Amino acid sequence: MTFINPKTDYAFKKIFGSSDSKDILISFLNAIIYEGNPTIEDLEIIDPNLPPRVEGLKDSSLDVKAKLADGTLVIIEMQVLNVESFGQRILYNAAKTYAFQLQKGEGYRMLKPVIALTITDFEMFKNSDKLISRFVYKEENSNLQYPDNDIKLVFVELPKFTKSVDQLETLADKWLYFMKYAITITEVPPVMDSVPEIHQAFGIADRANLSPDELANIERQEMFIYDQQGTIIKAVKDAVQEARQEARQEGRQEEKLAIARQLLDRLDDATIAQITGLSVEYVQNLRSE
Repeated sequence: MTFINPKTDYAFKKIFGSSDSKDILISFLNAIIYEGNPTIEDLEIIDPNLPPRVEGLKDSSLDVKAKLADGTLVIIEMQVLNVESFGQRILYNAAKTYAFQLQKGEGYRMLKPVIALTITDFEMFKNSDKLISRFVYKEENSNLQYPDNDIKLVFVELPKFTKSVDQLETLADKWLYFMKYAITITEVPPVMDSVPEIHQAFGIADRANLSPDELANIERQEMFIYDQQGTIIKAVKDAVQEARQEARQEGRQEEKLAIARQLLDRLDDATIAQITGLSVEYVQNLRSE
């Protein structure tokens, strides 16, 4: 058995946001947001698009959007690449989802909470070792929580998940192992297969159950991600190489200056310039110092 990569856009939406994904999404959200407690009993998977509704406002789209039984809206994004302003995009989509609930004539009391769940394939918070981070509004100094804390941000950083299959204990462990490693395994580990919703998710992710068009679409997305990751890696390597080159140049310059200073009381400016490679004018300036 081989499985598609759940982290790609198409695969993530197919596994967690299709018409057959209700039970899968309930299990996944209970695991990640509610620490494995069966808090969510029912939900409705709804259109993830966020149309402007206000002239000039930016259109946007989510990976998965669901409405819980109590009216709470959960918006979910899977992000593989650490693109510019990604954190701001999360805030924008959460605020937009919260604000655009109201229809004309409805009061603010009709607003329902919004939970923005973001799974990243990179580290967003490098100064923290927490795998799952939760953010709400609090008073800056006293840590007092805002009374109507209706917007919550939940982040899962997959690189910080390092458990092996024999270390899986919680429901969250099993779902995160699925997210991170499904593409690399050839059979479903028994400890995960015992969870009906994860068994179902593996069935959806099984390449044998996908059409040629679906596989081609997924492969195009994977290739795009690999190309973008390669571009980022090259840019980082080029920046490091440039920094090293500048450091070497600065080091050579300091060495030349040190030699020139030692020769100032022994040789004339032209000879010092010839020995060190500095300009005569530069040597003259050193002497005047």
